This record gives sequence, structure tokens and C-alpha cells, in this order.
Amino acid sequence: MTEKRLMSGNEAMAEAAIRAGCRCYFGYPITPQNEVTAYMARRMPEAGGVFIQSESELAAINMVLGASAAGCRSMTSSSSPGISLKQEGISYIAAMELPAVIANIMRGGPGLGNIAPSQSDYFQAVKGGGHGDYRQIVLGPSTVQELVDLTVCSFDLADEYRMPVVILGDGLLGQMMEPVSMPGMRHVEIKEEEWVLSGCRGRAPRLLRSLILDPGDLAAHNLHLQEKYRRVAAREVRFESVFTDDAELIVVAYGTPARVCRAAVAACREKGIRAGLIRPITLWPFPREEISRLASQASHILVVEMSHGQMVEDVLLSAEFRVPVSFFGKAGGLTFHIDEVIRKMEKTNQKSKIKNQKAKSKKQKHKSKP
Repeated sequence: MTEKRLMSGNEAMAEAAIRAGCRCYFGYPITPQNEVTAYMARRMPEAGGVFIQSESELAAINMVLGASAAGCRSMTSSSSPGISLKQEGISYIAAMELPAVIANIMRGGPGLGNIAPSQSDYFQAVKGGGHGDYRQIVLGPSTVQELVDLTVCSFDLADEYRMPVVILGDGLLGQMMEPVSMPGMRHVEIKEEEWVLSGCRGRAPRLLRSLILDPGDLAAHNLHLQEKYRRVAAREVRFESVFTDDAELIVVAYGTPARVCRAAVAACREKGIRAGLIRPITLWPFPREEISRLASQASHILVVEMSHGQMVEDVLLSAEFRVPVSFFGKAGGLTFHIDEVIRKMEKTNQKSKIKNQKAKSKKQKHKSKP
């Protein structure tokens, strides 16, 4: 049974985690995600779970590691610089194949930056921000409702593949309030899988480790992890397409900028511009095949993100240079207004038309030569 509420993104995510069966939350305060920690401090004891405000971000991620190893659905959250401090622990979690959920409500950077919204942590999230060849599933919600839904999904994905899952939001999404439908409360038992450290009780001991000194053994473990990542990439790609069936200008955006781009695409359609939007929901695995397909039909791709160009690199790789790819970005906490996105789309479309006309004219001249 669902219930409708008006909630901020941060509080909605926290409540969704509890309803998904999260019973261990470890966090350290940092803006703009402090509401998650404050909400968990109140609600986790009511739900029969454990809340600890750790002494540092490093402590928080290693508490997640320990709780997960004991079979409990566990979560931490932070914002940009705090997530950087967690990277070593996330790499350990990936190596030990433990399920864990990590939320990053991004703020402006680099360095301490500011507390305004940004998307400049994309590289860190999708490329694996810690050391070693590992991956993590990365989910990019664009509404508070989707933040709720993807939080529930993140725990299921983490359990299914035994790997870290990152919820990559931004300060705007974390702070905005929207009506949401909350799922019912799940009762999730402590896991008793063959890998869970729950005490020997007469059985053979179990070992979870990331230290594998023999090069051959570590190489085999890496191959095992890469095979798992290939399965994830084949099964878990998620995206949304808007007006892409006949689109000549494809806009690619995720998170809150995608909301602005959706409205801009609709406005450009009314002006006769055949524009469409593809919104990656899984930032890893990235919807490469879909963007590759659209690159075959479109005359131009425009990437819009709150950074100085990060997701655009994955779009370029996906498009395989078969179509021009332009970039429109802002950083430092600046957000997009629909009018400036529309102007950028109009200019991009006009340039694309001129280029296509020149190419067509050149081709006709070449054909007309004796």
C-alpha cells in the first residue's frame, strides 16, 4: 500500500531506504545532504535499526562495510568532498563483493567548493573513484519520486550483484519538495548467505578480504569481477526517451538539468525543431547502444550537464564520432534556465542545418563534374 506525502528529496530518500529494509545507516554531516542524517537519526531507531553519526566519513564507509559483511542492508550518504573521503572504503567493498548503498548529493567543486548543486562528480562515480579496476552501479534520479523509487531499487541491485550502488543526485534535488508516493514497509531479514559473517556455529569459517597477495589469485579475482560487471551492463541499463523517434537534434541530460531540457525540447518542437531528449537513468551502465542508435538517425547531439564536460565523454564514445556532439555546461553551483537551453538548441540546430546544406551542395557539385 502506498501513501502520498510532500517531502524534500533528502528526507524522501531516507524514508525510502528505511522502507526498502535498510536497518543500518552511518553518516557524517555535510551540506546539502544534512537532512538525510537528521532524518535517519530520528527514524532509524523507530524502525528498529541502527543510526550512528560517525566521527568521520572514513569511519562511516567502513561501518557500512562491517554491517554489510554481517548481512544487514546498509547505507551511507554524503556530498562531494565527503564522498571523496569514502573512496578507499568503497574500493574495499567492491573487492569484497559486499552490497552497499552510497548516496552522493553533489555540491559545487573542486575542493570544498560551495553548497550549491552541481554534477561535477560524474567521473568519480561512473569510473570508480577509488583505486583498482572496479565498477559500481550509478543511478541518476531527476525527480523526488524517482529518487524514492531508485533508492528502493538500489538496495535490490546491491544485493543481487553484491556490489556498491551509488545514488547520484545534486543539491537541488536534495532540497526541493515534491509530492511522492511512498511504498509500503518491507520486512527484510538479516541475510544468511554463504558469504555472510554471522559466527561459525559449528560450520567452516568464512573469510571476506580484499588483500590477495598472490598475483595469479588477484588476476583471477579481477576476471571474476569483470564478468559480473559485463552481466550488469547487459541487464541493467535504464534510460528515458522523449520525442526521439523522428528527432534530428538529440539532447542528452540527466538529473535535474534533464527536467529543464524536457521543457526546452517541448518548446523547440512547437517551433518546428525536431528535437528529442534521452535521459540516462543508469549512468553506469551507460545507455551506449541507445545513443549509438540515435547517432545513426540524428544530425546533431547536444549534451547538457552541470559540469565542464564529463558525461559528454561517454556520449562521444557512444556516438563513435558518426555525428557532431556539442556541449553546454555550467559549474560552480550555477543551474540552467529553460530560455538559455532553448537558445543553445536553436543555435545548434541552425549550425547543423548550415553544415548539412554545405555538405549536400558539395556532394551535388562533385556529382555534376564530367
